[in-house]
Formats: sequence, structure tokens, C-alpha cells
Amino acid sequence: MAKSDKKDKKADADGTVNICRNRRALHDYEIIDRLECGVVLVGTEVKSLRDGHANLEDAYGRIDDNNELWLIGAEIPEYTFGNRLNHKPKRTRKLLLHRREIAKFAAAADAKGLTLVPLRMYFKEGKAKLELAVAKGKQSHDKRESLKKADARRDIDRALAARRKK
Repeated sequence: MAKSDKKDKKADADGTVNICRNRRALHDYEIIDRLECGVVLVGTEVKSLRDGHANLEDAYGRIDDNNELWLIGAEIPEYTFGNRLNHKPKRTRKLLLHRREIAKFAAAADAKGLTLVPLRMYFKEGKAKLELAVAKGKQSHDKRESLKKADARRDIDRALAARRKK
């Protein structure tokens, strides 16, 4: 287990325990709006998530004709000690939101070039939650610009830290 994985499993100040993050989403997309939603899971999926196994890399959200929100492409591996009732790792999972929140997200997601991207999955008060974002895909020049800003911010922080030490 890497150091970053160990850090992610600890409880945050607000009582949430991170399961996994979609790091590529922050690099590939410009985040416009974020929303927390519940996830409909079966028992072995919850046990697998409690072990800290999940992958959101190729996942996305979709609103169907019945105004229901679905998570597609997220992988929760089979529970190791599960039996014949184990779940399918890449099945589509229903996301739980209020009707007005889905309507707001549907309007935003219908705009040209916008998509629903999962950012992270976590436990909050014992329940599995997903942070979903309305995002716009970045072009390669936008990614370079973001990297330049991050480098500049890092240099400024280093200079301030060095100045404080003197």
C-alpha cells in the first residue's frame, strides 16, 4: 500500500473516510459544479469498499429517460470471501439524488461539451457516498496552463516557507 493510499483511508475532520479518488478527472476536466449523492449497493460491494477496493478511472454518470441517475463503468472488485451471491465488478449502479437535484444536473449535463464525472467515493456516517461533478473536458493547451499555474503556486509556497524559516 502506498503512502497516499494510507492517507486516503483515514477519517477526515468531517467524519468521512475516503475509499478512492479519480485523480485523472481533475487533470482531464475543468470542474464546474460538485454534488454528493448516495449509491445503491449490494452487500458484497459494501464489504469490498470497506476493504478499500474501487476504481473510478473510466467511470461516468448518465441520466436516463426516467430521470434516474446511473454510475457507469465504475469497478468494485468482487469480495474475496464472497460466495455464489457475489456481485459483478463493473455493473451499472443507481445514484440517489432528489428529483430537483437531478433536474438541475440534467440541464447542466445536456449543455454541449459537459459530462458527469465521479471525483471520489467515500463513507459518510457509515453510508457509501459519491462526489459527482459536472465537468468540461480540457484541451491539451488547457492542461499545460494548469500545470504552469500549479508550478508557479508551488514556487511561491516554497519562497514563503523559506522566508518564514529565516
